[in-house]
Amino acid sequence: MSADPPDPSTRLARSGWSLHARVTALVIAVAALVALIGGVLSVRFVRASLEEQARERLTSSLTSLADRDDDLLSDDTVAELADSGVLWAIVPAAGTVRGPAARYVDAHAARALRAGDPVSDTARVWRAPVVLEGVPVGGGGLVLATTEEQINTASRQLARRIIISLAVGVVVATAAGAWFAGGISRPLSRTASAADRIAKGERSVPVPAATIPELSAMTDAIRALDRSLAASEGRQREFLLSISHELRTPLTAIRGYAEGLADGTFHGDAAVRAGEVLEAETARLHRFVDDLLELARLEADDFTLDVRPTLPAELLRSTQDAWHATAAQHDVTIDLRLDPTAADLRVEVDARRLRQIIDGLVENALRIAPAGSTLTLGLTAGTDPAITVRDAGPGLTDQDLARAFDRGILAERYRGSRPVGSGLGLSIAHRLAARLHITLGASRPASGPGTTMTIHLPPPVGASG
Repeated sequence: MSADPPDPSTRLARSGWSLHARVTALVIAVAALVALIGGVLSVRFVRASLEEQARERLTSSLTSLADRDDDLLSDDTVAELADSGVLWAIVPAAGTVRGPAARYVDAHAARALRAGDPVSDTARVWRAPVVLEGVPVGGGGLVLATTEEQINTASRQLARRIIISLAVGVVVATAAGAWFAGGISRPLSRTASAADRIAKGERSVPVPAATIPELSAMTDAIRALDRSLAASEGRQREFLLSISHELRTPLTAIRGYAEGLADGTFHGDAAVRAGEVLEAETARLHRFVDDLLELARLEADDFTLDVRPTLPAELLRSTQDAWHATAAQHDVTIDLRLDPTAADLRVEVDARRLRQIIDGLVENALRIAPAGSTLTLGLTAGTDPAITVRDAGPGLTDQDLARAFDRGILAERYRGSRPVGSGLGLSIAHRLAARLHITLGASRPASGPGTTMTIHLPPPVGASG
C-alpha cells in the first residue's frame, strides 16, 4: 500500500532552512553589513573631523602667540607652552630640532620652516597620525603637534555612541526582518497547505488572501486551478454516468435475448428476430466503443496529421455518394450545393480527418432528419471558405447551440424526445476540428427549420495572408 504524501511542513523541513529563516537571516546579514560599513565610515569621519579640529586649534594657538609680538622662540614662550601641555618643537636656524614634538618634525618640515614656509601636515608614527602646524620664526620655526592619543581621547566617547546607535539599528532591523519574513512566509505556508489539500482530492479549499501582488497572483492561480479541477471532475462524472447509461441499455437487451436463446425460449422466427436484435445491439456497442477510442486518440500527444492541398468539393461529392444509400433508408435526400468557384478550391488540410468530421455531422443530421426532408451539403469559396451541413430537423435553442459540442449534453437533454446517439459524435467532431486548427460552429438557418453545422476551412492555397 502506498504511503500518504508528506505534509508540506515536513517537506519544507527536509529541504533546509525555511523561507522565514532565510529572509530573517538575510535581513540580519544586510543590517550587520550596513552597520559595519556605516561604523567604519563613521569612525573615519569622526577621526577626520577631530584631526581637522586639532589642526584648527593648533593654528589658532600659533596665531594667538604671533599676535602678542613676543619672540616665539623665547624661553618665556617655551615655558608657557610647556605649562599648557601642548606638544611643541623649536626648529633653530641651524642645529638640532628640540622640544617634546621634535621627533615628529622630519627633515622636509625643518627645511620648509628654515626657508620661511609654514608647515601644515599629518605625520605618521607607527601608523598613528600626528597633526603638525608650524610657522617660520627668525630663520627657523615653531611647531605645535597633537598626537593620536589626544585624538583618541576625544573620539572614544563619540565612537561609543555611534556603536550603540548602530547596534540598536541592527536589533530594530532584525525585528523588522522577522516581521517582514513572517508576512511573506505565513501566506506561502497556508497556500502550500491549501494546494496540498487540493492535490489530495479536496475541492473548494479556501486559499488565504495576500496583499503582496506576486503572492496574490499565486493564490488566484491556486483558486482557479481548484475551480478547474472541480469542473473537470464534474464533467468526468457526467461523462461516466452518460457512458454507463449508454452501455446499460444495449447490454440489457443483449443479456435478455442471450438468456432467452440459452434456455430455449426463442424458436423459429423468434430466434431469428432475437439474433437480429443481438446483432444490432452489438453493432451499437461497437460504434460506442469506437467513439470512445477516437476520443482517446484525440487526447493523445502522438495524434498525427497528413496535411496537404485538398479539394473540399471532391470530399463532399464522395460524402454524398457514401451516404446516399443510408439516407434513402431514412427517406432523406442529400443535396450538394457548391459556389460557382468552389469546384477548384484548394486548402491545406488532412483530407481523411476532414472527411471524418463531415461524416460525423452527416450521421448526426440523418438521425434527426424527418422522412421526406433534404439534407444539404454546401461549400462556399472566397477568403473564408466553409463547408455547411444543414438538416431539416427540429432545430436547437440558443442555449443548445452554445453547448452543442459539449460531450453528451444534447443526448442527455433530448433523450426520449428525439433520436439521439451516444452523445459523443459532435464532441469528437469539435475536438478533431481543433486538432486540424479549424473551427466548427452551430447555428439556425436564415429561414426554415433545422440546424446548420459550419466547418470554417483554412484560407485557400495561394491566398495572400
